[in-house]
Amino acid sequence: MNRTRVFSAATLLALATTITSVPVGAQAAERSDGFRVVDGRLVDATGKDFVLRGVNHAHTWYADRTGQSLNDIKALGANSVRVVLSTGTRWTKNDAADVANVVSQCKANRLVCVLEAHDTTGYGEQSDAASLSEAVDYWLEVASALKGQEKYVIVNLGNEPHGNAGYNAWTQDTKDAIGRLRAAGFDHTLMVDAPNWGQDWSGTMRENAPAVFASDPDRNTVFSIHMYGVYDTAAEVEEYLGSFVDRALPIVVGEFGYDHSDGNPDEDAIMATARRLNLGYLGWSWSGNGGGVEYLDLATGFDADRLSTWGERLFNGPDGIRQTSQEAGVYRRGCSIAYRLDDWGTGFNADITVHNTGEQPLKGWKLDFSLPAGTTVNSVWNASVDQNGRQVRATSESWTESVPVGGAVSFGINVAGAGAVPASFSLDGVPCAKG
Repeated sequence: MNRTRVFSAATLLALATTITSVPVGAQAAERSDGFRVVDGRLVDATGKDFVLRGVNHAHTWYADRTGQSLNDIKALGANSVRVVLSTGTRWTKNDAADVANVVSQCKANRLVCVLEAHDTTGYGEQSDAASLSEAVDYWLEVASALKGQEKYVIVNLGNEPHGNAGYNAWTQDTKDAIGRLRAAGFDHTLMVDAPNWGQDWSGTMRENAPAVFASDPDRNTVFSIHMYGVYDTAAEVEEYLGSFVDRALPIVVGEFGYDHSDGNPDEDAIMATARRLNLGYLGWSWSGNGGGVEYLDLATGFDADRLSTWGERLFNGPDGIRQTSQEAGVYRRGCSIAYRLDDWGTGFNADITVHNTGEQPLKGWKLDFSLPAGTTVNSVWNASVDQNGRQVRATSESWTESVPVGGAVSFGINVAGAGAVPASFSLDGVPCAKG
């Protein structure tokens, strides 16, 4: 989100007659262990269509608020959150450890995490803005926090990566960024923001989206439009979003508001059109706005009990988050763990049963839990185990990897040392009930 946009909405309408909708036959990549694009739709790791319904949170400026904010955002019905990160170019860098913590908190709250590098905002106009190439450098630096999280994380290359000057470079810059991340082994769904402070009044992203999508060897790129003052009529909203749908190109509204200094966006049309076309949206922003746009706070003072007019509209109004949000399928992989202990003082056996209480069958699983200090796993059956201090990860064997909905599978461990029932369990990063 930028605080100094000024545009002519008429520019976008003029483009409507110059861009032809040509189907591009968008297909999924071979990989299927995370989010992916299939025929212009975003699909989660369970193979189900996923529609983003969430908000933006300015983590890089309010890191101490993130834990409670994500909890509150989830409680209000969101299925996703777009998290502001800094590469260190303009603001204090969010390092790999911090990014890993953000991802962990998203998962604990069963939210899909869209991570964005904010320092690129207005490149070409803002003298201290980072380029998309510099944003890629950042993603490579924090790769350890991201790889392996493809089921839960979407990587948004850079926020509003070009202003109203030099935006013709957007297409090649974006292709290059995608290519570098793929070459470095990033298998995530990638999200790319439009130029012109995210609003694409020039039609640059719209016109060049097929070529950008085709440049991704994984065919796993989603386009993001930010809808503020340029989109002040239903016709503009519907025409822009429809142009992507007609060409089987994945599009989301990565930011929007109910008012702005550059004009009055039609939030009703944005939300209604997104619902009708089954497209994702992420409202700006949870709390902490400044620079004259404090009215864009969804929650006053980060207090979920004090939603603003905008917050009430987005969460509780027609076509809003409560009405339309559905949790990602990967989080519907519900589980409960039964832990039966046979303790003889100097050692113990534990029989552990994994119950699949979710809506999807399990095909391969990893169960994480902690043992008492000073204990050592001697042997295991029906699973394999890695131990690092107190932390234990049990991984399914070929004969225990498949667990149908409503089914269960058991394994056991023999441990030297005093026994105790672990305080918590996590299956593939999702917290499990104890039962």
